Amino acid sequence: MNDMKTLAKERIAQSSPSYPNMRMRRLRATPATRSMVRETHLHLEKLIYPFFIVEGTNKKTPISSMPGIFQQSIDSMLQEIDQAANAGITSILLFGIPDKKDSEASGAWKRDGIVNKAIREIKQRFPEMVVIADTCLCEYMDHGHCGIVADGRVLNDPSLQILARSAVAQAEAGADVIAPSDMMDGRIAAIRNALDEAGFEHTPIMAYSAKFASALYSPFREAAESAPQFGDRMSYQMDPANGREALREIELDIQEGADIIMIKPALPYLDIISKARDMTKLPIAAYNVSGEYSMVKAAAANGWIDERKVVLESLTGIVRAGADLIITYHARDVARWLKG
Repeated sequence: MNDMKTLAKERIAQSSPSYPNMRMRRLRATPATRSMVRETHLHLEKLIYPFFIVEGTNKKTPISSMPGIFQQSIDSMLQEIDQAANAGITSILLFGIPDKKDSEASGAWKRDGIVNKAIREIKQRFPEMVVIADTCLCEYMDHGHCGIVADGRVLNDPSLQILARSAVAQAEAGADVIAPSDMMDGRIAAIRNALDEAGFEHTPIMAYSAKFASALYSPFREAAESAPQFGDRMSYQMDPANGREALREIELDIQEGADIIMIKPALPYLDIISKARDMTKLPIAAYNVSGEYSMVKAAAANGWIDERKVVLESLTGIVRAGADLIITYHARDVARWLKG
């Protein structure tokens, strides 16, 4: 009888699968252990919340393609910044929409330009809020391009002078960070030199270093009223197919004096974020752009996805790829979810 039992055990052992020595599921077994070994974390102070500012008072116009985001006058914006600050948001990014546009983007560099007025109001009321000024010309140009235009061409070097002038005006207004998004060659050096000469050598530059000519910007163009009146931006924004070129752009901006580099958009370019992380110790920002936001909002409105889970997963993936900072229209929702 004992011999038969021994034989049966041997047969069971021979037919059983080979058990793993390392069981990865051990540390996934409970919420507590999952939390203990979690590698990547979203921190609220790393999120930057964008605003679109218009002239006038008591204005808060919904942007149809970006549910929950508005064009706002300064008084309305201050109310929302107060709510955002109470929720734990510490950094904002400003885009201006002037009443009048011209061929010199004067609304970008005049003292009473919409963004410069807004910066002064914000810093007076919320001195601890980090105010980042988008430094570009498209919202202020009557043709909608990011530089001076002649004979149907966007001119690089003359545009640098206006960009530098705009950056100095923003710094004078009290901007904590200057963020050039134009993609003109040499603009980081031009802005750095202008800031230093004007006494703002301590004002950092967040460079839109690898800004791709993406199809995901369409909702933003409605929000900022900045669609080009002719042609497109392919001659200065990057071809989405080019990764090595993006790294060259990043290298150049670092050499010219950028303090923070940015990749835009975020989710389709996680490979660029990861490679940038390997090549520099500078802080890296990623822009979770309007199209990425709108797709999530539309899918959630139709009940196709769990908005909270998808947003947190997406932003965590951006951080995991190597980003230190994320510009995102989801910031206020994330603040609520993280606190909850």
